[in-house]
Amino acid sequence: MPSRLASAPALPAAVSGERLEFDGPAGRLSVYVAGLGPPLLLVHSVNAAASAAEVRPLHEHFATTRTVFSIDLPGYGFAERSDRAYTPRLMTDALHALLAQIHARCGPGPVDALALSLSSEFLARAAVERPADYRSLALVSPTGFRGTQAWRGAPGSTRGMPWLLAALRGPGWGSALFRGLTRPGVVRYFLERTWGGKAIDEALWRYDLLTTRQPGAEFAPLCFLSAAMFSADIHTVYEQLRQPVWMSHGVRGDFTDYRGVGIVKSRPNWRFTTYPTGALPHFELPAQFMADYQAFLDASA
Repeated sequence: MPSRLASAPALPAAVSGERLEFDGPAGRLSVYVAGLGPPLLLVHSVNAAASAAEVRPLHEHFATTRTVFSIDLPGYGFAERSDRAYTPRLMTDALHALLAQIHARCGPGPVDALALSLSSEFLARAAVERPADYRSLALVSPTGFRGTQAWRGAPGSTRGMPWLLAALRGPGWGSALFRGLTRPGVVRYFLERTWGGKAIDEALWRYDLLTTRQPGAEFAPLCFLSAAMFSADIHTVYEQLRQPVWMSHGVRGDFTDYRGVGIVKSRPNWRFTTYPTGALPHFELPAQFMADYQAFLDASA
């Protein structure tokens, strides 16, 4: 794993609690653990500046009643950021590895879990592969429902463009692009597109600037930009879920096209909530979101 460069700013904790590191098939992983009670897994999204800071309101709220586990996915936060292929398989394996840690700490039994955006695909795949591990799933602004194209490719296939990834990983290109995408003004611009307005969470913006300046910070985002982390079989995966599923999203910003949700709309185990927010409703309407999620958890018990 690359060591932190002298010029890189120190990365503080994204959320409260103790931070644990462990090794597994997905490499060195990091997870924040806080609170006491039934386990709750929180999974941040995937983008150029992702980290557990994206689940901060959820982590802090539910740590008062649950044992909350907020992961830094491979390539982000304090997890291993080595130069390797970042794929749905790697991310799903990271969740499997964390579930083993959760069971070791909290005992056997299914876990409630929530994921943001693209990580909803990883969580759904993990729940299909090991259904006994999960009691309920909450998918916030999940990917895979944009437009009307069917995504029922070969099992485990991705939407990745190898030629684009090769170009991005070429000498100088990817690093230069990543530096451009993570300039303070550009990070703010993308957060404003996520929120659908200027009133972003300033603490998240500040943390984004720090986490994108760590050694190896570009490797996972470059795979993301090449679409290598998007699953080409995600509709098949979503349709195979048998746990209670709560899907929520907003109506502002870049993440509002859910025309493809019809594939699961009539399924009895799926529930849906739309908020008058951007793609991260737990930041904009925390009290309402927490109450709605708690109601879903209670109904899933």
